[in-house]
Amino acid sequence: MSELRLRLMTEDDLSGVLGLEDALFAEEAWSRRMLIGELEQQPESRYYLVAERDGALIGYAGLLTAGEQADVLTIAVAAASWGHGIGSRLLAALLAEARRRGCREVLLEVRADNTRAQRLYKWWGFSEIGIRRGYYQPSGMDAIVMRRDLSVESEAEQVEPGLASGGGR
Repeated sequence: MSELRLRLMTEDDLSGVLGLEDALFAEEAWSRRMLIGELEQQPESRYYLVAERDGALIGYAGLLTAGEQADVLTIAVAAASWGHGIGSRLLAALLAEARRRGCREVLLEVRADNTRAQRLYKWWGFSEIGIRRGYYQPSGMDAIVMRRDLSVESEAEQVEPGLASGGGR
């Protein structure tokens, strides 16, 4: 298997990103217009990455930063690539960028039924701080709100210190 490559997302990536959005999120997928709006705010307040292997886009992630707080806006990995550490690499890169921008904490929302993602976030030091009822539309699924204090090292960073800096970009 060839090496995973992370790089900044551009508008040229939107077809691949939208394909993953549709495959993974169906009726809750972001639209092209939403993604273009996000990319227009990069690098000022946004940071979007894509993950590629053998020239194929297999994942992406986005971060919003404002002052000392950041929000993970999205992380997605093609189902055929689950279990290979790609989500972890993307999250590590987002956390490294949040630190680089002077953020002290990172927040995110995750579907209450997405236990795979919840395990990833807990591994990276996020803890549950609340629930947003009916957050995901149109499904009405609840979101679990999670928070990470960037001054505290996570279990993932202790086990794989190279990832803590967003390793492998």
